[in-house]
Amino acid sequence: MNQDPQRWVARHVAALPKSGIRDFFDLVAKMKGQDVISLGVGEPDFVTPWHIREAAIFALERGKTYYTSNLGLIELRREISKYVATHFGVEYRPDDQVLVTVGVSEALDLALRALCNPGDKVMFHQPCYVSYHPSIALTHGVGIAVPTYAKDNFALTAEALRAAWQPGAKLLMLNLPCNPTGGTCSREQLEKIAAFCVEKDLLVLSDEIYSELTFDGTHTSIASLPGMADRTVFLHGFSKAFAMTGWRIGYACGPAALVDAMMKVHQYTMLCASIIAQEAALEALHRGWDDVLRMREQYHRRRDLVVRRFNEIGLKCHSPRGSFYAFPDVTATGKTEKDFAFGLLEQEKVAVVPGIAFGDNGAGHVRACFATSYEQLIVACDRVERFVSGAKGSKG
Repeated sequence: MNQDPQRWVARHVAALPKSGIRDFFDLVAKMKGQDVISLGVGEPDFVTPWHIREAAIFALERGKTYYTSNLGLIELRREISKYVATHFGVEYRPDDQVLVTVGVSEALDLALRALCNPGDKVMFHQPCYVSYHPSIALTHGVGIAVPTYAKDNFALTAEALRAAWQPGAKLLMLNLPCNPTGGTCSREQLEKIAAFCVEKDLLVLSDEIYSELTFDGTHTSIASLPGMADRTVFLHGFSKAFAMTGWRIGYACGPAALVDAMMKVHQYTMLCASIIAQEAALEALHRGWDDVLRMREQYHRRRDLVVRRFNEIGLKCHSPRGSFYAFPDVTATGKTEKDFAFGLLEQEKVAVVPGIAFGDNGAGHVRACFATSYEQLIVACDRVERFVSGAKGSKG
């Protein structure tokens, strides 16, 4: 008899690769105490502002330790509705068009599980966040990767969508600004993408978690374009702009029928988001915007430093319009992205993520997160320069 426990693992789960990010950072964790500067994990280096933490403490002191509505606290949903209307120009009813979730990750999972039938095709731009394609596979959907390129500053184009489209495509996943590239789209580009979605009757899942961290120009949500709110599920949260990653709190907004379908899955699998996290999120929306602006100013300054230094070093790097990631091309060193990342970690104790972790189109690049102090970034860039000089010397 076969005694291998692996025989009980579902085939579609067994086929999933492990996250390239997590594998790499297991190695980084083993180097604890070796003066490693991590430009890898996509997490703000800022602590959640005190007044937000204090609101959570106060909620605990008042005994708020119970379940909430499956949809989330109505007070929070009202504030989310106001916030989205103010900052994104889209109106959602708090009663039936807003769902509070355990981070944007759960919101995305709920959307795919509620809206994707087995065999449905889901388009997504690449390089992309590591969970997108696996999340599609877990719903038995079929992913269609749409390439983006450095020459376009990794902006998604309607032309690329048209070239990649296949009959049976039902959903389009957007992440703008994008993790890992910082790429985004102008309003004009989004209008062309929206027209394509209408032509092909695509539903859009728009993950806009980095939208507040837009440095150049203004962020436009595709849901705000004429007619698009009816075919868009807007996904957002508090992790990045409000420095609340560990709170695991996000939300989804969209047509009532779609939000209701997502809530059905949510009520059976999660029940509700933590009431303490919801209370903290409520405080963030009430009084947290100044904190967002202060943090964004620091990220902007860091972005300018990192992009300038990478280009001076000889690593061609576009200037990301948003997020807190740079995505330099390392091919000039003669190394693959994996060799570059592992060599940089081993020789200079700087951690970056090989671009291939974000899909085939990430080959030749690495992701460098500049969510660390300005002073640390200066040291990290000096180390990268030393490593690149050595690599080019050995190449010659």
